[in-house]
Amino acid sequence: MSFVRHLKTAALASAIALTGLQAAQAQTAAAPAKPAQQQEQFFPLQSYRVGPYAAGGTGFFGGFIDYLNLINTRDGGVGGVKLTWEEGETQYEVERGVEVYERLKTRPGIAAWNPMSVGIAYALIDRVTADKVPLITINHGRTDTTDGAVFKYIFPLLVNPYSETSGIVNYLGTKVGGIDQLKGKKIVVLYHGSPYGKETIPIYELLAKKYGFTVQQIEVPHPGNEQQSQWLAIRRAKPDFVVLRGWGVMNPVALKTAQKTGFPADRIVGNIWSNSEEDVIPAGDAAKGYVAITSVAPGTQYPVLQDIIKTVYGGGLGNLQDKKRIGTVYHNLGVVNGILSVEALRIAQAKFGKRTLTGDEVRWGLENLKIDQARAAALGAKGLFHSINVTWDNHEGDGLVAFQQWDGTQWKVVSDWIAPDWKLLRPIIEKSALAYAKEKNIKVRKSIDD
Repeated sequence: MSFVRHLKTAALASAIALTGLQAAQAQTAAAPAKPAQQQEQFFPLQSYRVGPYAAGGTGFFGGFIDYLNLINTRDGGVGGVKLTWEEGETQYEVERGVEVYERLKTRPGIAAWNPMSVGIAYALIDRVTADKVPLITINHGRTDTTDGAVFKYIFPLLVNPYSETSGIVNYLGTKVGGIDQLKGKKIVVLYHGSPYGKETIPIYELLAKKYGFTVQQIEVPHPGNEQQSQWLAIRRAKPDFVVLRGWGVMNPVALKTAQKTGFPADRIVGNIWSNSEEDVIPAGDAAKGYVAITSVAPGTQYPVLQDIIKTVYGGGLGNLQDKKRIGTVYHNLGVVNGILSVEALRIAQAKFGKRTLTGDEVRWGLENLKIDQARAAALGAKGLFHSINVTWDNHEGDGLVAFQQWDGTQWKVVSDWIAPDWKLLRPIIEKSALAYAKEKNIKVRKSIDD
């Protein structure tokens, strides 16, 4: 296991000792003042840069670190507070993720945890709650953690598994002439055999019942290198659409196997973790026409990405080994995760002061995280993501998503921003959260001050 430590500074001053003879002299020498050590806000990173999911890990954590480097280099930190971090390699394994948590949790000034792993996130929910430090699960995580009335320290920012699923079904409705036209259609969900992959099984069944389509859900065991039997089952089922709920190597294998079995790529819709360049480029021609959901757009045309290229990579501080990955989906998601984290710090500093914040204070900042399109533009991120509006009892935001299509060389957005069916989802989320509160004997909050 290797660990990378960045940007750790310590100020040392030399004390001038006065001898007895000097003390007796009429004119004494004054000791120079010890320079104040700059305050720091620490991000412990449970990253994975090796193993079957390294493409996602290196891209996401690379983008996150690139943004933290930009803020330190360009702005001198946040309110004069320097951003620091340390990585602990997890290889996407729960046991390693917990070990990194236990080893780094005593570090001062922790802002938030970002494991980018559903399994690790599940294992940390009780721990971060007891330690009063936020856990950010951007685009993933346990769905009912959206309910901040129960899950005070967990933040599935931008999209949760259920809102993603609702967004996909709403998009498929647009492809057949309206959501009501899904009645009688057949959808297959091909899902990763993990807690992440299984998370949406009940919501697909619920949406199928509501809109009258049939759904068949087929598991692909981790990591997904062999899918011949699954795609033969899909060929027999003759679905109108296949939803690919994959991760890592499973995704290009799915696209290539679909081509071999004669299923067209433009009738496959990928979920939020099946939407990157690393998912389609290895599949070659088999990926052309493939559509996937997204909450963050690819590309380097955004001013914040241009600043990263100029300031961070131009200054030799870039985290990606391959500069061609700048602006890719995973890298840009890491950048957006950095934007959301830093804006939460700014908001919290406005209330608590420009200093190192406690985890509980950062939690307050996250619960007041509001970035509209005007603010996104001011941050150089207009079009990179839509917006976010977090409250004390809604730890996700609005759940807006768009859809992009791979043309063989790049992703192109092919839809407007689509909202999930919150009237359907919110009662389900609250019911599940309340059951968890009862099981864990958690007091249900009534306001942000609880």
